Amino acid sequence: MTAATPQGPRKGIVLAGGSGTRLYPITHSISKQLLPLYDKPMIYYPLSVLMLAGLREVAIITTPADQDQFRRLLGDGGRWGMRIDYIAQPRPDGLAQAYVLAEDFLAGAGSTMVLGDNVFFGHGLPEMLHAAAARPSGGTVFGYAVRDPERYGVVAFDADGRVLSIEEKPEKPKSNFAVTGIYVLDGAAPARAATLRPSARGELEIADLLNLYLAEGQLTVERMGRGYAWLDTGTHASLLDAGNFVRTIEERQNLKVGCPEEIAFHQGWIDASALRDLAAPYLKTEYGRYLLRIAEGG
Repeated sequence: MTAATPQGPRKGIVLAGGSGTRLYPITHSISKQLLPLYDKPMIYYPLSVLMLAGLREVAIITTPADQDQFRRLLGDGGRWGMRIDYIAQPRPDGLAQAYVLAEDFLAGAGSTMVLGDNVFFGHGLPEMLHAAAARPSGGTVFGYAVRDPERYGVVAFDADGRVLSIEEKPEKPKSNFAVTGIYVLDGAAPARAATLRPSARGELEIADLLNLYLAEGQLTVERMGRGYAWLDTGTHASLLDAGNFVRTIEERQNLKVGCPEEIAFHQGWIDASALRDLAAPYLKTEYGRYLLRIAEGG
C-alpha cells in the first residue's frame, strides 16, 4: 500500500502529447492541441480550467518535436502572472505516464491534470475543483453521463452509488458514466504510476492508476450533472462541434470561454494596465477588443 500523501501546494498539468492520428491530415505538421478551437488555440481551454482552479504553476507535457511551438505560444507564463514549465514525452505511452514524467516538477505536490484536447464549461466548475483539491489526500475524478461509454474509462457503481471499479474502454460498460479528462490526485501519484505495468495496448493506463487509489479507499468520483458540458476534440466532427459550441456560448452571452488573459485579470494575477498591454497586439480582432473592454471595466 502506498501511504496517503497530503495535498500541499497544488500544481497543474496539461497533457498535450500524442500524434493526433485521428485528426490526420490536419495534424501532420502541427500538434492537435495547437489547432484553433473557434477563436483561440485548443490548449487555452484546459489551461483555463487550471487557472480557474487557482493554479499558477503549470507543466505542459508535449512531444519533443512540438515543444518549441508551445513555447512560442505560451512562453513562461509570466505575462499571465503564472509559471509554465515544459516536459517532453518521447512516446505516448499512456495517460498515467504523465505523472512519472512530471515527478520532478511536482516535487511531492498534489496536482490537477487536464487533458489537452478536452473542453469543460459550466457554472460552478471552479468551486467543484477547489472542493476536490481541498481533500487532504487521495484522488478525485469526475463522471459524466455519455451515450457511448465504451469509448472511455467507465465507472461502475453499486446500488448505493459507491464506486466499484473503473474500466478502460470496456466492451460491455457497467454504467454510462465516463471518466472525464480532469484528474485531481495527491502527491503520491508519481510513485503509484511508477508501479504500473503496460496494458495489452502497451500503455500505462490511467484507469489502472485510479484503481490503485480505489483499492485503498482513496478515490472519490464526483458526478457532473446537466449543468456541465464536457467535450473532447479527438475527431474531425467533434472538433467542429466543440468550436460551434464555444461560438454559440460566446455570441449569446458576449463572454469568452477559455480566455487566459481575462481569468488572470479576475484572479488578481495581472492588473488592468497589463491586460491592456496584452490586448494591444490583438485589437484587429474581437478577441483583443474584448480584452480591452474587460480592462476598462466593460
